Amino acid sequence: ESFAVGPLACNCTLLGDEQTHEAIVIDPGDEVGRINQRLAELGLKVKQILVTHAHIDHVGGALKLKRLTGAPIFLNENDLPLLKMMEMQAAWLGVPTPETAPPDEGLAEGASVGLEHYPAQVLHTPGHTEGSVCLHFVPLKMVIAGDTLFAGSIGRTDLPGGNFDQIMDSIRSRLLALPDETKVLPGHGPATTIGEERRGNPFLRK
Repeated sequence: ESFAVGPLACNCTLLGDEQTHEAIVIDPGDEVGRINQRLAELGLKVKQILVTHAHIDHVGGALKLKRLTGAPIFLNENDLPLLKMMEMQAAWLGVPTPETAPPDEGLAEGASVGLEHYPAQVLHTPGHTEGSVCLHFVPLKMVIAGDTLFAGSIGRTDLPGGNFDQIMDSIRSRLLALPDETKVLPGHGPATTIGEERRGNPFLRK
């Protein structure tokens, strides 16, 4: 399940295996107490904390959640410079600076992460940030898109590490290569599908 957390309404996603009671948490940007409470209600033990990119609204609560659960944090190493800019990012939003730490593991292109029965392939999709990734859950026909692709829009490219040509190339070569029925869970806003975005997203029309 996904729900919005924090002042920028980042979509945090919990994926749990009902048989093993193991879970992953994707983009715990804020409201870690609420996230942890929901995990407890569902009887889930967190095995991995996966962060699609190092903007404050996606990574801000990761270290706090790690301390509560003991689960390792995964982040693409190309976003380490953004992680070191957390004080500046917090100043942009006028919020307190969350404590962060280098990730325990990387999220390199082609790596397999997630749960045994629900694995995800890492798609490195730079453009919104240099280390932005999407997570393709092939068995679930679902992709967690971070801030690379939204319903009817794409991620902004005017922040440090952003590059418009790069994000367009990432979307066309990595995401539009997926089957049309693939469900897309963006970092903000409603879910969509690859097919819907191929047909209706104004940024992707030829």
